[in-house]
Amino acid sequence: MPISKDFISILTKDWEITFLQCYPNGYLKYTDLSNILQLTAGYHAELGGISFSDMQEHHQAWVLSRMRVEIKRLPKWRDVITVKTWINSLENSRSIRCLELYDGDDKIVGCETFWAVFNTQTRRPEKLSLPHEHFEKYPNDKATEIQFSKIDTSKDKTFVAEKTILLSDLDIVNHANSVKYLEWCLDYLEPKLLLNQKVKSFEMNYLKEVSLGDTIAIEKSHLENPMVFTVNANNKTCFALQLNLK
Repeated sequence: MPISKDFISILTKDWEITFLQCYPNGYLKYTDLSNILQLTAGYHAELGGISFSDMQEHHQAWVLSRMRVEIKRLPKWRDVITVKTWINSLENSRSIRCLELYDGDDKIVGCETFWAVFNTQTRRPEKLSLPHEHFEKYPNDKATEIQFSKIDTSKDKTFVAEKTILLSDLDIVNHANSVKYLEWCLDYLEPKLLLNQKVKSFEMNYLKEVSLGDTIAIEKSHLENPMVFTVNANNKTCFALQLNLK
């Protein structure tokens, strides 16, 4: 699609928190927080002419590689929050996008994401085929105190659960949706840590895609803080999650 007349390089978008997005205590789920952030990024890409539909003309899509989220507090049911987003860098096959979530004038979440351009036929990364010079880049503007990093998965871990990838786990790129990995791991975290908002920050590394019918194993580190979960398939680590607790 052509670049929208509403396109701007720094986007702000409001979201109202619905009860479907909340834990029993009425506060936003960490998975739905991740969804809102990624939906805002997708909306900005659509306005700027580099959305999934635009990229599919070249058999390309954006896939999430790394994500770090720092949380002051979570919004709750009926809150109207504002997400601000901009591109920190975009070159060749890689882009860093920053996002901030505000409750009024109060910044309550900061997020840094690392995206790769992925060929949906060859399932390999490649250079973005679409123009992006109209996006102003902001290399000095950060949304988090600490940049995303490579998670250390070498620590001793314990097997938690096994799962088969189902159709409900897949997204439009025909692999497990990025938020599903977070959901799988958090399901095996002590509920009170989530309900009492004890997650100070979380970081995710996406290493290999998993597809319909694949069998995965979820493992959890012995160390409690920071806590690391991994998702493994065919004896290879496909995903790592690090939780830093208050």
